[in-house]
Amino acid sequence: MFELIFQASAPLGDVHSGDFSFWSLFKMADWVVRSVMILLAVASIWSWVVAINKAVMFFMLRRRATAFEDTFWSGRTLDELAAALGNDTRDPMARVFSAAMREYNESNTTTGGRSDQATHERIDSVMNLVVNREMAKASKGMTVLATVASASVFVGLFGTVWGIMNAFRAIAASQNTNLSVVAPGIAEALFATALGLIAAIPALIFYNVFTSDLEKYGGRLEGYADELSAILSRKLSKGI
Repeated sequence: MFELIFQASAPLGDVHSGDFSFWSLFKMADWVVRSVMILLAVASIWSWVVAINKAVMFFMLRRRATAFEDTFWSGRTLDELAAALGNDTRDPMARVFSAAMREYNESNTTTGGRSDQATHERIDSVMNLVVNREMAKASKGMTVLATVASASVFVGLFGTVWGIMNAFRAIAASQNTNLSVVAPGIAEALFATALGLIAAIPALIFYNVFTSDLEKYGGRLEGYADELSAILSRKLSKGI
């Protein structure tokens, strides 16, 4: 089987132009290494698209969270804030607040305003569900970055091994160890390695940066939910 694959490969020993530009290396590579190069290029572009999207997303999340916190601590009552907010729940904190207030008001209606531990537990449960949902949304794309960061090096290594095997095949076919025979296979092997690193290193940096951003925002969102829970708990204990 491997012999058939090798026979289908391009005869690297025929390339003696001495041109080792990226495009020339791509053209002189056989279909296996060329496929590896294309795969790594697509993975790199994909990781950059995800990274740009995540950077914009976290910027908007931080800005909206700051604006909502300023409004929340402006001295308005919860009812006034709920009325002012209306259906504008673009921010995750606003969605946590709306869900908590909706459960609070519905519980007050059904229990007649009694202080009820079960009501407090339901409010906490609702907020936790919203927080978990929002964190799941914020973490979308992280798997792509992790996969590209971890797999690209090994995919590039596969291309490297295949290129070295092609170099030895060219030597065996030509019975010549001249550099012009060996160089094409080695060059394409090193190029595959370089592409693997080019794809993996930025993806790894992006993954670490956005993981830190995700943890910070998660802590901020959970902290707000705890503060809101404490405020609603005091309201429940007073029966208002």
